[in-house]
Amino acid sequence: MSSKGWPSGYDRIVLDETDSTMAEAARRAPTLSGPTWIMAQNQTAARGRRGRVWAHPTGNFAATLVLRPKEPSEQVALRSFVAALALADALTALTGRPEAFSLKWPNDVLLNGGKVAGILLESQGRGGEIDHLAIGIGVNLTDAPEAGTIEAGAVVPVSLMSAGAEVSQDECLTELAASYADWETRYTDFGFSPVRESWLARATRMGEVITARTRAEEITGIFETVDMDGNLVLTTSNSRRAIPAADVYF
Repeated sequence: MSSKGWPSGYDRIVLDETDSTMAEAARRAPTLSGPTWIMAQNQTAARGRRGRVWAHPTGNFAATLVLRPKEPSEQVALRSFVAALALADALTALTGRPEAFSLKWPNDVLLNGGKVAGILLESQGRGGEIDHLAIGIGVNLTDAPEAGTIEAGAVVPVSLMSAGAEVSQDECLTELAASYADWETRYTDFGFSPVRESWLARATRMGEVITARTRAEEITGIFETVDMDGNLVLTTSNSRRAIPAADVYF
């Protein structure tokens, strides 16, 4: 088990309970003076992408990082890849199992092919300028939702404990914060290209047939790459499609 220690320049707030760390971040953001992690030992109204309920059994990890990014909104959104890499690195350091973790577009971390963690980005601002960005991260440390409670065709959820790894909430926060600080520096110093390359090296189902479901359609094709805008690129029977937002199914 590895720990780099708490990163310089980042604050943290640890709560016994809140409705959700994303909601807590939105409330506290105006008063935060710098990058801040907000972790809750328990959430009563956790949520995932597109308003889905996110189960939070006792002992699982939930935290939100609040940032004040300076880039245009389209570049700010690419931090979902930064967060995914940071989380994969943190879980690898905590378990010593680099071969077990892979990344699923747009924002999931897989453990032996099962979903162990998810990432949610939300921002607030005016006139096209972002005031703050909230990066919410949930990890199944001790327990995972029952397979029957998830959407048909979705990746089966798993926990670190089910794979024989015991990690506490505090350990997860410290390792994740340190890992994220490293990746944030790389992103701000060198841009998206090295982040993209590292993400693609860990991507699951590259070169395989997958299905992307948007709000308007369902697209099946070969997972070719992720482009420099963060779009999922599929080669279908009659075209090459760049998809900015969708849920992916195998």
